[in-house]
Amino acid sequence: MKYEVLCQPAASVAKLTLDAGETVSCEVGAMIAMSDGFDVETTMRKKGGTGGLIKGIKRVLAGENLFLNHFTAKDADQTLIIGPRLMGDVMHYPMTSGTLVVQGSSWLASGPDIEIDATWQGLGKAVFSGEGMFWVKCSGVGDLLLNSFGAIYPVEVSGEYVVDTGHIVAFEDTLEFSIGKAGKSLVGSFLGGEGLVCKFSGHGKLYCQSHNPPTFGRLIGPKLASR
Repeated sequence: MKYEVLCQPAASVAKLTLDAGETVSCEVGAMIAMSDGFDVETTMRKKGGTGGLIKGIKRVLAGENLFLNHFTAKDADQTLIIGPRLMGDVMHYPMTSGTLVVQGSSWLASGPDIEIDATWQGLGKAVFSGEGMFWVKCSGVGDLLLNSFGAIYPVEVSGEYVVDTGHIVAFEDTLEFSIGKAGKSLVGSFLGGEGLVCKFSGHGKLYCQSHNPPTFGRLIGPKLASR
């Protein structure tokens, strides 16, 4: 599979080119356009995988859809354009080993050898970080596409690094994080608009998004007309 990310970083989409027999699994509703040489299959498990219902429910708990769409090219040089639900960026991550932990709704697509599961982050972290209790866990070898709200930027963590909650896209499983206050005083942290933050430690890559969906929702919500 070949990929090209277009219109970065404010309104990114991914253009994928597949040869005959190649498959890519995508988030439900991600397809924008495609050539006519694809077979499309919707299942609760990865292409050719097992454990559909249980893994589908775990994905729902992690903020993703119960179903996956699998696009298989019947002919050579078939193109598929996919995009995220929010205005933002798309990033390609080449999985070679290990595990990438992805916040709910940031998984966009992956190759057939990538396992999409969910991992428990703990009740305390879920409540105080503003994220769900489960995160998407990606492992295997192949192509992985992530999306964000706003631009994605990488951080090479070696030691400790602090990120405001709501700005995490993904991180390698060599990193750990805990929830803490932004400043010395909890009251001062909230008065300063920062509140609680995620404190990462270890060695590995962290991917952040430039904008925060919950904050944007709270800003725009009161301006919308009541239904």
